[in-house]
Order: sequence, then C-alpha cells, then structure tokens
Amino acid sequence: MYVNTNVLGLLLCAATIVPAGAQHTSAPPTSLSAFQANPGSADQKSEGVEPKAQTPEPPPDSPASTIFPHPENARYWISGQANVIFQGRVPFHSPYEGPDTFRNSAEYKTSMVETLYTAIRRNRSTRYDTDFILDIESAGGRGLSEALGLAGFTNLDVVRNPNLGSKPYIARYGIHQVIGLTEKTVRQEANMFAPAPEVPERRVEFRAGKLTLPDFFDVNSVGSDSHLQFMNWTVDNNGAWDYAADTRGYSVGGMAEYDDRAWSIRYGLFAMPTVANGIDMDWAFSRAHAQNGEFEVRKGWVPSRKGTSRVLFYANRAHMGVYREAVRAYLSGEDTKPAITAHEHYGALKYGFGYNTEQELTANLRVFGRFGWNEGQHESFAYTEVDQTVEGGADYSGVRWHRPQDKAAIAVVSNAIKRDHQNYLRLGGLGFLLGDGRLNYGRENIVESYYTLHAWRGLFYSLDVQHINNPGYNRDRGPGWVGSARAHVDF
Repeated sequence: MYVNTNVLGLLLCAATIVPAGAQHTSAPPTSLSAFQANPGSADQKSEGVEPKAQTPEPPPDSPASTIFPHPENARYWISGQANVIFQGRVPFHSPYEGPDTFRNSAEYKTSMVETLYTAIRRNRSTRYDTDFILDIESAGGRGLSEALGLAGFTNLDVVRNPNLGSKPYIARYGIHQVIGLTEKTVRQEANMFAPAPEVPERRVEFRAGKLTLPDFFDVNSVGSDSHLQFMNWTVDNNGAWDYAADTRGYSVGGMAEYDDRAWSIRYGLFAMPTVANGIDMDWAFSRAHAQNGEFEVRKGWVPSRKGTSRVLFYANRAHMGVYREAVRAYLSGEDTKPAITAHEHYGALKYGFGYNTEQELTANLRVFGRFGWNEGQHESFAYTEVDQTVEGGADYSGVRWHRPQDKAAIAVVSNAIKRDHQNYLRLGGLGFLLGDGRLNYGRENIVESYYTLHAWRGLFYSLDVQHINNPGYNRDRGPGWVGSARAHVDF
C-alpha cells in the first residue's frame, strides 16, 4: 500500500502558503466535514426552525469551511475530501507478545482516505424529493501493528486488511426518497447524502443501496467524525455495536426513517459478511442479515440548550462461532488450540443495544456520552472486539480566541468483554483483532484529546494524543501512548 505523497505534500505545505485563520465570507455556509470510510457523520436533523427565503451570509467571524462553495438548491452535489493521519507510538512495557498483539516497539504509520461524493436530485420537489448517490473512494496506508491488538484502535481511517490495497472503489451507491407528510418545511444543512436545503417537517425517508451504517445510526455531532474530531474506533462509534460491514466498513441493504419535529425513528436491514472481518457479503438474507433500529429525541437535558438522545438496538444473524464451545473443545482435547472458526453455526444470533447522548451546555461547550452492551457469547464479527463500553467527553470551540471553527476536546472510553470471551483469549485463542497468546484481564481504558485548527477555507490540521491502559484487555502490557498529526481538506 502507499500514500499519495503529492496530495500529502499539498496538505502539509498549504499552511505556509495561506495565513492561518484567513477569513472568507463570500460563500454560504456548507458542511464542516466530508464523511469517512468507516465512519462518522455530523448530525443532519433539523431543529424545527421555520424556513427562510434564502441562506443568510455567514457573519464576518465565520470563515468558509470548504475550498469551493456549494450552490444553493442545485439539482446536483459534488464534493470531496482527503484525510491524512500520521501516528506514532513509543515503546511500552510488554513481557510477551502474540500473533495479534499491539506491538511494544517504537513505530509510526500513515493512513490516507480520499473520497469523491456525488449526488443528483431528480427534481427540485421538496415534498417528494428523490436523490441518486454515488461515491468513489481510495483508502491507503497502514495502521500501527497492522491495526491489531486493540479493541479501541487508534485510527478509524485504517482499513483492517491492508492487503486490499489503495485502488479506488465504489464506497456508496443508492437511492434516497423523501415522502413529505405535510406542506410545512424546515431547513436542513444540505450534504452529500441529502442535497435538498429544505425538507418537510414530518416525512418518511427511504434509502437503498450500499452505505456505511454509522452515517445514519449512532450519529453524534461531538464524537462521530475521524476527519475533524476524535480518531479512536470506540470513541467515534459505539464499540459494542457490531454493525454489519465488510472489511472497509460498508454493507448493502435498505432503511426507512420517520422524522417529526422533535423525534425520529429509523430501521434498517443489511447484509452480513461471510466470515469475520471479511470483504465478501453473504447474500442469503434468510440465514444472514443485520437488523438495526434507533429512536431519537431532539430535546436537551438543559433548558434552552440543544440536546439529543438516541437509543439503538441491533440483531445480527451470520455464520458465527460461540466462545464457550471453542473453549470446551480445547479443554477436552478435541481441538489442539482454541479456534472460534471451528465452532461456527449458520443463523447464529448476536444482539445488543446502545445509548447515545449529546448536550450543549454553553454556546461553545458541548458534552456527549455513549453506553453499549451486547450478549458477548458469539464471536465479534464485523466491527471490533467489545462486549460492553461506556464513554464520555466534551469539546470546546475557539470562539473566545477568535477562531470559531477550531475545536479542543477530550474523551474517556472504557471497553470490556464477557467471561467466555476472556477465557478464549486467555487460553491462546485468536479473534480477528486480538490475541496476545495469553491474558491477564482488565478493562481497556482509553483517554483521547485533540486540537483541530482551521487554517483556511476547507483546510484543517489537528494534533491528537491517546493513552491506552491495558491494551487488548491485558494488564500485563502497557500503558501505551500514541500521538497523531492529521491534515484534512474539504472541497
């Protein structure tokens, strides 16, 4: 794999060409971020405000956030992004290592994700809008230790199988249909998945095609975007949500959503991979599929301040193994080593739920949190090896120091696995991410902090540091420190 050094050089050198904090107020406000390969999205739901005749010009202290402006109410959407993350690790205590270990030696790696987003509206109807979506993407580079050895891995942009290469591929395609249930409309920030600037206040939306589930489920405007916010897998997403995805983070299926003024409910049915962390999907929906549902309430816990809460459930059926069966077979001498893949069953059920909340405390300070749980008996199959997670964090905008699009943030996440999963790893079993050869179990606790600087229009730079205690749930190893530098551009 490789990283396009020309683009990387352009991103890293641009700050020396354009003064940091340069102001440009001629373009209308646009989305702050392009959405990632595995990953995250800004909250797209409106707060029920009345429609306006036109988009107002941004105030003088609010610089444009994309290189090129996006025209208002156009029948097409074209945008792009490039995200480069450089990560390094210093040595840490490690008396032993296994095949799937977060290695203790000094190391540095670079990842890069480039995406072209396109969408076209069939017409300009607000009540019955139809969008056709097609995104092309390239994901290159590698993660520290080949993205192994951590449940909460440090870089969400890393593809979990670097052998796939960085050849461009179709990331998303599909159709988006809006059916309005009222003539009253509300504003929404037009974006690559919903380019209309207005939508009916009460509506039903349908989507079908190839997509990544975190674009629409478990969204959190404080912690869901590895391009401008946190980088850790289990900070930007609910680690206990084993959402349907291939190795790159995408699945094929459909979803329906009902939106009202202050609440929404959504449900989706998607394909599951044929093997854990596999690139190929099982198209026999009768035996393998993922059901996901979410209820969202856009009402704050603090009077007169915006807030949102979401409750998520999921139920996956796939050719999955059972940890307890693998352990018993090894202890009885049936297997020479614990092997979860030797005890897989068609139609096996893995289920769980999650809670997600965000709350504005002041004009510049927001807090967020997540909790997730799954039954933990069946193997971690699609996302990461977490059976229970809890996290909390906050971000603060740079308005007070006259940099309104700068952000400083911190988050803490604690991940855990169930007893059968622990025993499997303790006896030398390997998951698709974890396997030190043995295990002295402890919760994997991670603290992450970042500062994102808006240099000019769509150009952003970030510094990030992560502290990992008990990497891979192993008290015998760590703690580890990972530092990161990120360059991001939105077109």
